[in-house]
Amino acid sequence: MARLSLSRWPQWLLASAATTALMAGAAQVQAQGQAQEENRFVMVTHGVPSDPFWSVVKNGAEAAAETVGATLEYRAPSTFDMAKMQQLVEAAVASQPDGLILSFTDESALGSVVQNAVDNGIPVITINSGGDVARNYGARLHIGQSEYEAGRQAAERMQEMGVEKGVCVNHEQGNQGLDQRCDGFVDGFDGNAEQLATTYDPTAIRNAIIAYLNQNNDVRGVLTLGALAAEPMISAMRDQGATEMFTLATFDLSPGILEALDAGELDFAIDQQQYMQGYLPVMFLDQFVKNGLLPAGDVATGPGFVTQENAAQVIELSSQGIR
Repeated sequence: MARLSLSRWPQWLLASAATTALMAGAAQVQAQGQAQEENRFVMVTHGVPSDPFWSVVKNGAEAAAETVGATLEYRAPSTFDMAKMQQLVEAAVASQPDGLILSFTDESALGSVVQNAVDNGIPVITINSGGDVARNYGARLHIGQSEYEAGRQAAERMQEMGVEKGVCVNHEQGNQGLDQRCDGFVDGFDGNAEQLATTYDPTAIRNAIIAYLNQNNDVRGVLTLGALAAEPMISAMRDQGATEMFTLATFDLSPGILEALDAGELDFAIDQQQYMQGYLPVMFLDQFVKNGLLPAGDVATGPGFVTQENAAQVIELSSQGIR
């Protein structure tokens, strides 16, 4: 077979081939550059590392970031500390991310910081707390539940179960969302309920609940506001052999809470689908940055109720870090 010589090819054909190769190389470089220019979102929450609720939120956010090819930075204080959270949000704004997600836990501490982010062109979505006031500071969307309404529904559910007087155990007093849950609970009981303030230390929560119930013999309904308080409460009731004496409920889910529900030791849990509170804001911000698209209104992820009847179904998803 005769060997082809490039010298015999027409010069226009060689030039065309070279141009095609250059264009292909440029396209490859451009594609690589675009792949490197992925969106960077920062999520700041008040959730302490020991609270299993927030690990599920983080799981959802990371899953969404992987889906859309974005970079996610998750930040939270080591304890419930609004001053520290404010510093974390300020640092996030200073880093000029493509979008900011945060739990709007305290309007006085975080309002001006969120407004500063918005003024600097950073789109903000709030989650979990503060949905009633976040838009006042320029937040574009809130993803969560009405905390007051969820507390009120918890009271109504307890009353339907025969409870005449209840107590709401608040392990983070000053957290606007948790305060609203207790406010709704007390109002739902027409004032026949009180708020018991504790710290987030499990032993302190356990001791405070036992002491309160010993001093208030007419209280038969106990509502906690998350796993940090629910699990010490369940443990105390087991040790005292008192799970049948009280109607017990909590906000949010954890493996321990689901086991107690399945065993009939806990009457119901209020589920706000925290995985969605992590997943959805990343997806929405990605669409907003790329295409200018956002839902027209806030997104309600709860309240829903988990009981003994459907606990087993939720346990499997909990093992996957989704519930």
